[in-house]
Amino acid sequence: MATAGPVCGPISSFSRVQLLHQVQTRPQRTIGELCEATGLHANTVREHLQRLIEGGYVVQTTEHRTTRGRPRTLYSAATGEADASSPIARDKVTAAARRGDLLRRVLPAAASALGRDATYQLDALIEHLEESGFEPVVDDEQLTVDLSPCPHAAGRAEDRPMLCQVHLGLMQGVLTEAGGPLTAEAVRTTAVPADCTVQLRRAELSAA
Repeated sequence: MATAGPVCGPISSFSRVQLLHQVQTRPQRTIGELCEATGLHANTVREHLQRLIEGGYVVQTTEHRTTRGRPRTLYSAATGEADASSPIARDKVTAAARRGDLLRRVLPAAASALGRDATYQLDALIEHLEESGFEPVVDDEQLTVDLSPCPHAAGRAEDRPMLCQVHLGLMQGVLTEAGGPLTAEAVRTTAVPADCTVQLRRAELSAA
């Protein structure tokens, strides 16, 4: 079995995982709320949030106040929805599709039978996973993404559920931002910590 590579990207530290979990669970969180929920110092929270914003995984907005007082900055997960879409994430999706089209022109056999929109979703998802330290293997027929060996296998077992949930949310955000029929449904694990497979689902088209 291949050796897992280094963990990088948005889940490169457990502190970022904690922050992502908080903003995925409930959007529009303040620095104070995130400090209280994670036990991290305010400066540490700000530093991690800035990195996550620069990566396209978190968005910030300014609180709308109807009373006196300085508006607070609010932080939410970049879900790809209209009210939580990151311009950086949009640029990443566009660039991934462009590189995917170039690859398919050079290697026609790399083309997917899933259709244009789903193909572009997979382009964006694969680049996100590679950026995060994974080596994804996609099965177009089974709609699975094999991430084995998981780079997090050597981590604490009690941290895995939160980490898997956070990463599933990140993957869903990428797919939503790309736009198309595919969604990230679940992260499937086994008794072997290094085994990890993401199950995708294709939305059924409504009858006209």
